[in-house]
Amino acid sequence: MSAAPAEQPLGGWPLIDEANRIMERLPGYRVEIIGGQILVSPPADGPHAQALTELMLPFLAAGLHGEEAKVLQAIGLWLTDGREDYAIPDLSLVDADLEDHHVENNCYDPVVFRLVLEVTSSNYKTDLRTKVTAYANAKVPVYVVVDRRHNRLHVLTDPAQDEYATHRVHAPGELVTLPESIGAKVTLDVAEILTAAGRQPEA
Repeated sequence: MSAAPAEQPLGGWPLIDEANRIMERLPGYRVEIIGGQILVSPPADGPHAQALTELMLPFLAAGLHGEEAKVLQAIGLWLTDGREDYAIPDLSLVDADLEDHHVENNCYDPVVFRLVLEVTSSNYKTDLRTKVTAYANAKVPVYVVVDRRHNRLHVLTDPAQDEYATHRVHAPGELVTLPESIGAKVTLDVAEILTAAGRQPEA
């Protein structure tokens, strides 16, 4: 999911307090702080949700939701490049001991995240640029983007400082096997995922 920036808080409120106030005013919206800026995402459309369901299936089939790992939607990831920064990936593969690594504000230490995944919405540049930097800085090993605007699947690996050293782009018709470092062999059918996701909604 992608986001639009919100205005900076007035009156001296800490960013995280202001983000929580926005969530209270806008139930169903996703609020994140990335690069010291509050980002607000509207509720997902139907195809966005269908794509996430389609994506969960191969992870579940590979046994990655059990005693060792969990496949979770919309779980908070505490970012390391800002005092109050956090992101909420659409889908995450995490170590099963997630609760032992709680930081604050319902967010967890990036050390437990094996993979994060985003399905683009109206502001696709957030997922393809801003979050690439954020997740790389947090050393999340694998970042997958379902790019509905360009009908592509991006797989980014080998985080190094503020970027991923490896960035592969896949088109419909390809089968993509993710790095086995995530804990099992998972192969994604790009055409199936992009068909479920539908075309990018207009901004």
